[in-house]
Amino acid sequence: MMLATRAGDRSLLGRWWWSIDRWTLIAVMLLAAVGAILTMAAGPSAAQRIGLAPMHFVQHQFLFLVPALAVLFGVSLLSPKNVRRLGVLGFAIGFVLLVSTVLLGSDVKGATRWITLAGITIQPSEFVKPCLAVTAAWMLSLAREKPEVPGRLIAALLYVGVCGLLVLQPDFGMTMVAAVIGFVQFFLAGLPLILVLLAIALLLGVAFGAYTLLPHVAERIDRYLDPSTGDTYQVDVSLRALQSGGLLGRGPGEGSVKNLLPDSHTDFVFAVAGEELGLLVCLGIVALFGFVVLRGFSRAFKDSSLFVVLAVSGLLTQFGLQALVNMGVTLQLLPAKGMTLPFISYGGSSLIATALAIGMVLALTRERPQDWRPMP
Repeated sequence: MMLATRAGDRSLLGRWWWSIDRWTLIAVMLLAAVGAILTMAAGPSAAQRIGLAPMHFVQHQFLFLVPALAVLFGVSLLSPKNVRRLGVLGFAIGFVLLVSTVLLGSDVKGATRWITLAGITIQPSEFVKPCLAVTAAWMLSLAREKPEVPGRLIAALLYVGVCGLLVLQPDFGMTMVAAVIGFVQFFLAGLPLILVLLAIALLLGVAFGAYTLLPHVAERIDRYLDPSTGDTYQVDVSLRALQSGGLLGRGPGEGSVKNLLPDSHTDFVFAVAGEELGLLVCLGIVALFGFVVLRGFSRAFKDSSLFVVLAVSGLLTQFGLQALVNMGVTLQLLPAKGMTLPFISYGGSSLIATALAIGMVLALTRERPQDWRPMP
């Protein structure tokens, strides 16, 4: 009966429902729900600390959540060809905005990462990342299909251009994320071993150069290696919060870390989760991120399209790496780096851009049967 219903439902929504990876969709919705709960917990304290209305961040996050879910659903309806078109168009627009941000953007805490358009402040780099992954995947797959097309060179130039603009902001953390995404895609596209080793050496060279030339990067790394060399207030407080939460947490709204950490609703939201919801919920959050990434890779690698494999790999690398960095910083496993936790941290650009990336993953990993008509 289920097979007959599936074969007989030829509507757009019907085909979407039967072909989408519903387990991944459920995991993403759970992450968004946890993000809403934690924003309600940490948002009022963060707002009052800077003189805003108590519900400012909560209202804005729910306001951002509506278009984010609409983007996720709408993009997941697309075919791989239309995902590619959206990625190329989005990259072209995002690259222009990224250049404009470097030239005209607002300086916040010594970095120029945001630009205001029509009264709305956005962070173009958040939108460039998923679109770059899709565009580079197209170039790399095109080079395999048509050797006369310099797809690898074009993809490399795209990554170099974006990373260069990110360094100028400066945003070294985002630069390294983009570089790792590029490395993964080139590796899966069949990069020769000598070039793989060269790419690893280049990444290490960039990291060393950043440590040598950028004082704020050196300060963070030194503070991570030797906490006595600088201020580790936020990390120390977040660790105490995680410890005080125990296995089951102190209960929603009962934590105190949100009153102490300036970035409790953004970079250190995982500490709020640990204190108020406990270790079990934190492990559940980690499991949800791991599930989305691993399931996405498993579905993508079954596809015969190199474009799908490379695009999904790039998008999921970005998603998983960003989550890993955020939680790693909170647990003092990585040097301090301001990076949001996907679907959970407060932030309109991050939320909508992440929804765009996961919408692309859902679209590219949909089952694509040749014929939806029932068997005779």
